[in-house]
Amino acid sequence: MMKIGIPKEIKEQENRVGMTPSGVANLIHAGHEVIVEEGAGVGSGFPDDQYSTVGATMGSTNDAWNVDMVIKVKEPLPSEYKYFHEGLIVYTYFHLAADPDLTQALLDNKVTAVAYETMVGRNGGLPLLFPMSEIAGRMSIQIGAHFLEEPHQGKGVLLSGVTGVRRGNITIIGAGTVGFNAAKIAVGLSANVTILDINAQRLAQVDDIFNGKIQTLISNPHNIAEAVKNSDLVVGAVLIPGHTAPKLVTAEMVESMENGSVIVDVPIDQGGIFETSVKATTHDDPIYISHGVVHYTVANIPGAVPKTATDALSSATLPYAVEIANKGLTEAAKDNTILTGINTYEGKITNQAVAESLNLTYDKFS
Repeated sequence: MMKIGIPKEIKEQENRVGMTPSGVANLIHAGHEVIVEEGAGVGSGFPDDQYSTVGATMGSTNDAWNVDMVIKVKEPLPSEYKYFHEGLIVYTYFHLAADPDLTQALLDNKVTAVAYETMVGRNGGLPLLFPMSEIAGRMSIQIGAHFLEEPHQGKGVLLSGVTGVRRGNITIIGAGTVGFNAAKIAVGLSANVTILDINAQRLAQVDDIFNGKIQTLISNPHNIAEAVKNSDLVVGAVLIPGHTAPKLVTAEMVESMENGSVIVDVPIDQGGIFETSVKATTHDDPIYISHGVVHYTVANIPGAVPKTATDALSSATLPYAVEIANKGLTEAAKDNTILTGINTYEGKITNQAVAESLNLTYDKFS
């Protein structure tokens, strides 16, 4: 039996929770004890009694961390480092390549970090990143449309246009899950949409799916510069698992945009793809202006729709949580999806991409 904790998220305006009541019921049915911090699920529409009804124990913050495995949504914040203890498994989004302080705290306390975002599925995809990438991609367009409005410091452009007036221009850099889902919403708005990617085969798939309704371009500095210059909204949608995001859009490119244009830099939790993305913002204070352009760099975009996001995330993470709890980490790591998620273990970095990004030593998990 494993003792599992579900603490309340403390990141600003983060209302998601690590597991739904139905997910907790599955863990308990598998023979494990689950402690849920009081109030942890309220922001996602799951009051305490829904957890207690399925057999969870409600407890304090300390209770939820004093366990064998913690299941979260976002990375532990500095105020939570005091709960780290040797042998603890923390199963959550980490994005360690952009967070050397958290990485060091995990190493110093010999905490095992199992990171959703680096877990590679059998088909080569990222099954635990997929649901939040879907949400972030779809939201990026509605966010961009909102901040293009003049009362929100935008240039006052309606992306769909109206009869006799041009449609807005949207550029999406990256044709993965975030970019594809952004394109879905952008096409639905009848905007002029351009999507760039380095993978010509992926662009051919996207072009076929959208039946020629979007412009596809190979991603290179020239094409990015030209597309960005003429855009009302640019969405950054490039992620390299375990690595910091590549800086693909220079400050000069941003400066070429009209004042009041909008940038939504989705991978800001990995550093962002715009040189001008200098900080992560929050849902309470989501934008800043640089070179006359509105920058939206909120690091937890899906946190704005916690009910949808928690349901989607819990469904994806639960099977692997059960596997780790049932088998223990070493045996569960025989599943390559779980193995690829182990970023730190016994004071060592066990993910090569993270180690390279932080210029630290990589040790193979064993």
